[in-house]
Amino acid sequence: MVVFKTNSPSSTQQLGKMLTNYLHDSDVICLSGDLGSGKTAFAQGIAQGLKVVEPVTSPTYTVMNIYHGTKIVFHFDLYRLKYPQELEDIGFAEYTNSGGIVLIEWPDNYVEYLPEEYIWVHITPGSAENERIIRITVHGSRYSSLEEELSTIADSWH
Repeated sequence: MVVFKTNSPSSTQQLGKMLTNYLHDSDVICLSGDLGSGKTAFAQGIAQGLKVVEPVTSPTYTVMNIYHGTKIVFHFDLYRLKYPQELEDIGFAEYTNSGGIVLIEWPDNYVEYLPEEYIWVHITPGSAENERIIRITVHGSRYSSLEEELSTIADSWH
């Protein structure tokens, strides 16, 4: 696990944007944390890094938004889903293997339905007003070098 601290929504976005330097086709990024923790700000940073020009908002009511940039981005919000069958109804597995970047807010209740390899980003409030503690954990051999690279960056992150 690699730990970052950010001190504003814009620095949380910057961290998401920085992560895009390491993303590949079909990467899955899970964004967990309480309401208002900064999940969407992190997703907005990833979208910025992938040159998405349209506004990025949490797809709470639509369940998924699709954005087009240097890579296609499938942005899920699983908060309102109640049953695993709903994942199948929306074609979740097909999207996670589609070649695009997959962002998943509220993945906590559906971990067993995630692909074998993914990046887990957990965001919690810090001690200062806008401070966020962002813990990034990688799952799968595909990301073995990513954790090392992020550790180097975390040491000097502003």
